Amino acid sequence: MSFVGVDVGPLEHSTGRVISDLSRSYLNSRFRRSLDTSVAVLLLVALIPVIGLIAVGISITSPGPILFRQRRSGIGMKPFMLLKFRTMYWAEARAGTVEQAIRGDARVTPLGRLLRATSLDELPQLFNVVHGEMSLIGPRPHAVEHDRFYMARIPHYVQRFEVRPGLTGLAQISGARGGTPRIQDMQRRVDIDLEYIENASLPVDCLIFLQTVREVFESDSAC
Repeated sequence: MSFVGVDVGPLEHSTGRVISDLSRSYLNSRFRRSLDTSVAVLLLVALIPVIGLIAVGISITSPGPILFRQRRSGIGMKPFMLLKFRTMYWAEARAGTVEQAIRGDARVTPLGRLLRATSLDELPQLFNVVHGEMSLIGPRPHAVEHDRFYMARIPHYVQRFEVRPGLTGLAQISGARGGTPRIQDMQRRVDIDLEYIENASLPVDCLIFLQTVREVFESDSAC
């Protein structure tokens, strides 16, 4: 079976993973859910000017809706509609393709390129966090079609669905952000995601959040 934009090569299988009771109880605790909601609401209020400017910029630089919605898999593989600022020309975005964006992708608008490079296109996902579909920190959610493809090829991929997906995560601050043109690239991301799930705690989440802020300004791995 082939998949658009992904090179299927030999895999380096990961070993078995065991999620500790301590990590599992923290990840799915009421305390963490309350913290996610509180921080997401505060960020939305603080970033109203930025969100407004981006929305205006998208509306005047290319025709189409301001937000892009796509089905993603959440905790327990429950599907939800992930929100992003639209970064592609609408004719391309609504075509229904799940092909990953690549560097210099012609489908991406000039403003969209800037939003992707700074991860500002992800800001609407704060609403997903408030709604309980996502957490601030966790494995990044992939398109449903991507999940089906990778579950058949990457051992323990399904364990990512034991927790809520995140706005950012350990993989994103560990150099595994951006496209995954080879199976090995996704394998590395999954291994890092599972490492996070095994060792999650409030101090770890705080460090990831702070590192993400730095990554927004320094990383060039986004397409």
